[in-house]
Amino acid sequence: MKSIINNIIIGGLCLGMVGCQKKFIDLNPNAQFTDAVYFKKPSDFKDYATGFYGQLPGWSFGSMDNGSDLSANANGNGTDIGTGTIAVGSTEWNYGGIRSCNTLLSKASAYNGGGDISQYVSEAYFFRAFSYFNLLKLYGGVPIVTTVLGVESPELYNKRNSRYEVVAQVLGDLDLAIAGLPTEQNIGATDKGRISKWAAMALKAQVELYEATWEKYVGRTPDGDGSSNGAGTAGYDPANAAKYLNDAVSLCQQIMNNGGYELWNKNSDTKMANSSSWYLFNLEDEGSNPGGYNKQSNKEFILYTVYDYTLRQSGINITWTMGQLYPSRKFVDMAVCTDGLPPAKSSMFQGYHAATSEFQNRDLRLLNYLYASTTAPATVTLDYGSLGSSGYGNSKFGVYGFGTRRIDRTESANWPVIRLAEVYLMFAEASVELNGNISDAQLDASINKLRDRGGVAHLTNALIAANGLDIKEEIRRERAVELYREGKRFDDLKRWGILEASLNPSRLGRVVGDASYETPFKDAAGNPTSAYKPSTYVFGEESVATPAGMLKCIVVASSRNNSVAKKHYLYPVPTSQMILNKSLLQNPGY
Repeated sequence: MKSIINNIIIGGLCLGMVGCQKKFIDLNPNAQFTDAVYFKKPSDFKDYATGFYGQLPGWSFGSMDNGSDLSANANGNGTDIGTGTIAVGSTEWNYGGIRSCNTLLSKASAYNGGGDISQYVSEAYFFRAFSYFNLLKLYGGVPIVTTVLGVESPELYNKRNSRYEVVAQVLGDLDLAIAGLPTEQNIGATDKGRISKWAAMALKAQVELYEATWEKYVGRTPDGDGSSNGAGTAGYDPANAAKYLNDAVSLCQQIMNNGGYELWNKNSDTKMANSSSWYLFNLEDEGSNPGGYNKQSNKEFILYTVYDYTLRQSGINITWTMGQLYPSRKFVDMAVCTDGLPPAKSSMFQGYHAATSEFQNRDLRLLNYLYASTTAPATVTLDYGSLGSSGYGNSKFGVYGFGTRRIDRTESANWPVIRLAEVYLMFAEASVELNGNISDAQLDASINKLRDRGGVAHLTNALIAANGLDIKEEIRRERAVELYREGKRFDDLKRWGILEASLNPSRLGRVVGDASYETPFKDAAGNPTSAYKPSTYVFGEESVATPAGMLKCIVVASSRNNSVAKKHYLYPVPTSQMILNKSLLQNPGY
């Protein structure tokens, strides 16, 4: 059975995922080493630990929430979960990163050389936790492996641990990581991008918020060890949800107060034209934005993947492709107006009678993310074409020619995994989930800083009460808008228990109206104008609730193709692994 869970074995035979580097940013190793002649000095541990960073997500269209409810078209990514077409046998889990971490931890336990290796041991704990958390989100409970296994190790045949045991393992590893990692301030300039204590705390808060809300809103039905009757409940404690939320609030508060991070808000610089929320994600050297800011000016990213124009470019067609990842009608309706109210509640919302109407008096993030500016185009043509246009643009992550050299495949902005904005959002959400409320002072210390950058009024308890809003839903709205296309949406829909309700409806685009509601796309008689080619939209139109009432919108992707169900909160256990290990049980519904 030498092939059993073969990626556990093979993934660890190479020392590190991107080789052994002299410098963190150097992704071109001069040599590979075997552990027989390695781990003799602290620099060996450092070089090996550098390989762990290949586990972090980076520039990939699969990381951009394509196929979610906020994306009108999937561009080939996210269609399985977005439509509920996940097939048994289509998945494959990867234990290679976990084995690499176990290898370093094993060598560290036997190390008797000079010098301090505690930082690299802590990085191993961090990345093992990171890997198990990703497996948890995909599959629920998985086998926990904390030692280096050989091809004949009996542990290869172990059953799946419950999700609760996996969560405990992740949190335990993160506690060990936090204890030994340096703060951001103590990481040298040549090592920027390595994991800090604050990054480990942020990940722990993320894990705790995820699990607490999962247990509250999803429960045990789709989970366990492959049994739908709740058999996979080892380690379950109903008191854990409140415990996790309380700790998440505390961790976020520590990062906010002591981490030394700050939002990258350069809107006070007139040269930046209120477009900080666009340039943040394109930030490279001084030529990447009109204010002359470089990556060193960014104190918002806490956990991130490092890119470099010389040493590690993105290697993908970011700008060209991002312009085709159209947002949905739902996302556009989420952004608040400048009075801080959702458009359906705001007297400042201008409707749809002109192409620019719905963008007037709106959150700067909406305009930055869709049009790389603070203004929307005055004319729009609705033509489905080959890419399924929703009638809206998409500019987040795209460069669109600013500067002179950042062309496709050479763009090299860092990819954010966790940034301070998300810590603010986690703090606010965990506070509300824990206490049922949040004070104005707590809102001002967290998400209202995001609203300041967006140029909209603060969220307050008075605003909530006067307009019949729900504080929890408004914080979720804020999260959806701020973290648009940052790879968080599917996880959020799952842990809130609203995956089916969110993904089964059609993905819609612009309001086209009818004879009772004239738009640039239909005249007063209800006939299509030259700006609308209805024959190209094969799914036609749907009447839906909009901030201006029930109106007809174009359908980009039809609900007829969606069949998302409770089982899709988790992916099926890989068939290849179940064949090799008969102890593995499948997730319910597959």
